[in-house]
Order: sequence, then structure tokens, then C-alpha cells
Amino acid sequence: MLCMAVTDTDIENCFDVINELRPHLVKDQFVETVRSMENQGFKLAFVQVDSQVVAVAGYRIYNNLYMGKHCYIDDFVTASAYRSKGYGEKMIAWLRHQALQAGCDFSHLNSGTHRGRAHKFYFDQGFTIASYHFSQALR
Repeated sequence: MLCMAVTDTDIENCFDVINELRPHLVKDQFVETVRSMENQGFKLAFVQVDSQVVAVAGYRIYNNLYMGKHCYIDDFVTASAYRSKGYGEKMIAWLRHQALQAGCDFSHLNSGTHRGRAHKFYFDQGFTIASYHFSQALR
């Protein structure tokens, strides 16, 4: 079942899966962090199987000059024990539907250069490499 993380318990239940992608996150701060991001348009969705969260996506829909109205997928991960079982495909299809319903022209995400299996999955889902993403540590 695909759900939106609405309650604090929903958000807490997503932590172990999202922590596989973002190991720097602190469990005791996770709900507060997500709640503060919600003020900036962030939404957290998850796939649950037999009361177990197996995939999580954080996303936001907004406008910019480059892409117009778009869905940016901040975080996307399927628990390692549940990969290649169709849950990621289900989540991408749901995110695509959300973006289309909101009138978005694009859906996009960033993926670390070392994540080859994820890149294959994204290509299989119809994503292309549209640009390089540059970053600079400031601290």
C-alpha cells in the first residue's frame, strides 16, 4: 500500500529505510527535520507491505525558471531486502501521477555517481541524464 507520511509515527516508521540512503540522519531529529521541510513544500511518501515500510520517497512540487512547474524527488530508496520486487517502480509511477495531477512539466532527481544500480533503474523508468549537478562544501 502506498501512503503519505502524515503522522509523526508515519514519519518515524520511514526512518530505517531512508537511513539506508542517508546514513548521516539522526533518528531522534528525523521527525522534526521532516516537519521543518514540510514548510518548504516537502512531502514524504512510503510503500508499506504487511505493516513494514519497504520504500520511501521525499519530494516537492515547485516552480523555477529552468523547468517551470516540476516535481523534484529529493530522496528515493527501497530497503535493500526489498529491492527488485517492483516497489520502486510502483513508487515512481505514483510520483509521476502526482506530478501530472499537479500540472508539472518535469520530474527529476539527483543520484550519486557511485550508485550504478540505481542509475540503471532510473534509465529503465524513463529518466535521462539532463545535466551535471555541481556542489561546493561551504563548511
